[in-house]
Amino acid sequence: MVTPEALLVIIRHAPHSSNLLREGLDAALVAAAFGQPVHLLFMGQGIMALLKEQGSGAPGQKATLPTIDMLEMYDIDQLWVPEGALQSMQISADSLVENATLIADQQITGLFQQHATILNF
Repeated sequence: MVTPEALLVIIRHAPHSSNLLREGLDAALVAAAFGQPVHLLFMGQGIMALLKEQGSGAPGQKATLPTIDMLEMYDIDQLWVPEGALQSMQISADSLVENATLIADQQITGLFQQHATILNF
């Protein structure tokens, strides 16, 4: 359920391509730690962060999947993925983590309208 005070964090970058994915997840975790409801929308290359099978990054880079698995402990249980992004990247829904929820591309505008605060990474 979406509440107007919830923070929407949009993740657009793949694991290991930059620090933006990690920064987005960190921002979500900090907000949730302070009691703010947080929802995540993974778009474009960002949906690769939700793959069950992820390759490792460069030496010294932390893996993202353990952080994704930890989100539920912070009551971050809305992980949305647009269906069109999966289709364009030829990724099946079965290859995503269990708590990822597919949404129709037409619903994205509604998500933006339902959140007063949106962070884009």
